[in-house]
Amino acid sequence: MHFWGNEQTDFFETILYQHLGASVDVLDAQFLSGGDINTAARVFTSEGAFFVKWNQANLSGTGRQRIDEPMAAGDDLFAVEALGLARLRSTNAIRVPAEIGHGRLGERAYLILEYLEPDADGLRSASPAYWIQLGHQLAHLHAYTQPQFGLDHDNFIGSLVQRNTLTDNGYDFFFNQRLLPQAGQALYNGLLSKSTYDALFRLRERLPGLLPVDRPALLHGDLWTGNVLVTEDGRPALVDPAVYYGFREAELAFTHLFGGFDPQFYEAYEELFPLEPGFTERVPIYNLYPLLVHVNLFGSGYVLGVERVLNRF
Repeated sequence: MHFWGNEQTDFFETILYQHLGASVDVLDAQFLSGGDINTAARVFTSEGAFFVKWNQANLSGTGRQRIDEPMAAGDDLFAVEALGLARLRSTNAIRVPAEIGHGRLGERAYLILEYLEPDADGLRSASPAYWIQLGHQLAHLHAYTQPQFGLDHDNFIGSLVQRNTLTDNGYDFFFNQRLLPQAGQALYNGLLSKSTYDALFRLRERLPGLLPVDRPALLHGDLWTGNVLVTEDGRPALVDPAVYYGFREAELAFTHLFGGFDPQFYEAYEELFPLEPGFTERVPIYNLYPLLVHVNLFGSGYVLGVERVLNRF
């Protein structure tokens, strides 16, 4: 969908001027999917194409009722996304789009990024080694570590706050910073029953016997097919991170939630960074987190998946 609205064109030209330091003529723009609260577009200009997304939400609030306290002023969706992209980019492990800038203009918060898929329909042919490259690159990313689980700031998973309080014990982090806040919000909003919420605490007692000990690994944090791109040269790139240091198996489990990646990806990953035996059996435990996130974002249709995992373990 293309548009030529003067107000929209002025918005693009103003924010690009602010961050490029020179006048930019917008030639055309194409609406893209921007998630559940953002609007996004590929913007064609005299200086090339850019990816721009924006919203009217200003700071962290999304209008959704939640029981945790709001993030500090200034910690908006796009500022922390930019921090996440910068963290990933600093590793040189895998390509992410360069940030052009972020900020607010009037009531709109926005983020401007390099556009990595320059063809008109956003589709490119992957190189024959695409999935192998992605597996190797993710293994290199996961090799980055720090003493504690979490991150030095909170961020978002989708439009929900993701708490990253630094924690020494990975099991405590996974339960207290991942499962419990999402389950608590779902209970508070009437999406999760008290019996299912209570079952989560019984699972907590079993986690050390179910999940292997591992050091904190730097994770993309929201790794599914929608956040993996094919660049102009057929290579992989990642977008929309929810970065933190956590169990690397949780990241790989997330890739299985909506059908899984190509088998070459998993084989290539394990060539460089083998997993403990039995990973397939552990996948549902890790995926309790994205399932609970989906309950809070999209409703009770995902509750059955949560209940099945808790009943099993």
